[in-house]
Amino acid sequence: MTSVDATGAATPGTEPEVGPEVGPGVGPGMERGVSAAAGLGELLPDGLVEVDGERRIRFVNPEALRILECEEADVVGRPLDDGLPLTDKYGRDWWAHTDPWGGLTSRTGHREKLLVAPKGHDVLVTARYVRDAPGGPVARVLLGLRDAEARQRAERDQATVLSTVAHELRAPLTSVTGFTSSLLRRWDRFTDEQKRLMIETIEADATRLTRLITELLDISRLDSHSLNLRLGPVDLHALLTTHVVRYELGRSSGTVQLRLGEAATARGLPEMWADSDRLEQIFFNLIENGLLHGAGAVTVTLDRGDGVDDGAGEADESVVVEVDDEGEGIPVADREKIFGRFWHGPSNASTGLGLYVVRGLVEAHGGSVHVTDAENGGARFVVRLPAGLPAVMGGS
Repeated sequence: MTSVDATGAATPGTEPEVGPEVGPGVGPGMERGVSAAAGLGELLPDGLVEVDGERRIRFVNPEALRILECEEADVVGRPLDDGLPLTDKYGRDWWAHTDPWGGLTSRTGHREKLLVAPKGHDVLVTARYVRDAPGGPVARVLLGLRDAEARQRAERDQATVLSTVAHELRAPLTSVTGFTSSLLRRWDRFTDEQKRLMIETIEADATRLTRLITELLDISRLDSHSLNLRLGPVDLHALLTTHVVRYELGRSSGTVQLRLGEAATARGLPEMWADSDRLEQIFFNLIENGLLHGAGAVTVTLDRGDGVDDGAGEADESVVVEVDDEGEGIPVADREKIFGRFWHGPSNASTGLGLYVVRGLVEAHGGSVHVTDAENGGARFVVRLPAGLPAVMGGS
């Protein structure tokens, strides 16, 4: 520390105070700016790189080092072109192409760009050009870095969705187009039985298309939390009975069986307040899943659920529906995966949308669904739905 006398001169035996050492071309003001950026950069969830007016990298935060897959010594203090060479998708040198220190003085930076990092992987880069005065030269460039892996994964998922939807739409559309064309061109050549078969096939494929489009719309509503339920009193036993009758048509007797559980047989079923159309969709998908992936008959068991204490000493009523098939069952490791979007089993025979929609609709009703082992070794889907009517309808 330096001592001074009354005149302000340094006293002998003292050494002048030496400020912090800075890199070449960096003045005290710039050093303070780097220190401030360093303090903030440590707190940022994204990568941050600071480049000075001499195009030299002055600061890189830990997240940027992780994204760039490099060490601090490989970047800090080096010229921008050497320490952080970025290229665009055409292989052009990004710094030569964008030139933050040239061009119009009104430029303030650039929006997020997908660029190629020095190690060859993609990275999302934004830039902010800092000027000491309006219209003056660029004093600093602040670069924001983000890992592109999450976005690329989302784009791959989107491509998978489009590919799957295109495939699922193409098959029934091809069938409908083919049969309608044949009927129009060769109507007189077909027997009544042949015409009936072709029209039934067209109807089945049109129904399949309608169901697929409905599921896609439901997924969009579920993901955006914009699904609306039309609630009202529901007789679930009558609803499931209608389903069983529909499935019996065109199939051998006993393909789908409905039975009441012990508690429901003894005490009856509680009243329900739900969206009947959505409940039909839930159990249609579950029964269809059992027929498609299982073997033999599908058994639907309707019962009262055990009351769950609501914390006030009262037990909430519920209804439990079990849908059993006679297939090979579902491995424990896959029992959560099957409720994901576009998940396919080994057969790859479905759209992979049905069970995702089932869980979304069940949870929208305040219920739950899971899969376990059936008594006969197949899969058992267990749906638990809240029961009872709202107070305005005379419920408890």
